[in-house]
Amino acid sequence: MASIGANLKKPHAVCIPAPSQGHITPMLQLAKILHHRGFYITFVNTEYNHRRLLKSRGPNSLDGLPDFKFESIPDGLPSSDADSTQDIKSLCEAMSKHFIVPYSALLSKLQYSASPDVPPVSCLVSDSVMTFTNEAAEQFGLPNVFLWTASACGLLGFNQFRPLIEKGYIPLKGTLY
Repeated sequence: MASIGANLKKPHAVCIPAPSQGHITPMLQLAKILHHRGFYITFVNTEYNHRRLLKSRGPNSLDGLPDFKFESIPDGLPSSDADSTQDIKSLCEAMSKHFIVPYSALLSKLQYSASPDVPPVSCLVSDSVMTFTNEAAEQFGLPNVFLWTASACGLLGFNQFRPLIEKGYIPLKGTLY
């Protein structure tokens, strides 16, 4: 058993994926690796995805993981059926407009409620599309690392988007497009 206060010396990473399965799974895999390497982990889901996770794995599935806890924040969308798919456009708009306030409130709670069992936050690990986390990182003076959760081909395309615009290749022109 660890000594009292041992957790205060552990690094504490707050991991937040984009609220989509293709983003949650890779972030959860990274969080597990960090946890295995000695990090205290707080994994942040939207309330919608948190409910879906509990429904699929059982109400006690997230209990009892030492130094690994799950938190949820509202997504800013109206409540919907747990089995329905959220509208991607609305979700993207909500991420840019509404996520920063509950996310910052969660970080504040984590920072100011550190205890012998829960160390203060030492870094943020954010999905690359969750750019609002930069604002929170600056507010709390924390480093923020972005995880690219899409494929290598997706990263290549993303990195070439600006040069394609600058060269005039996109947007496509003409009547065939």
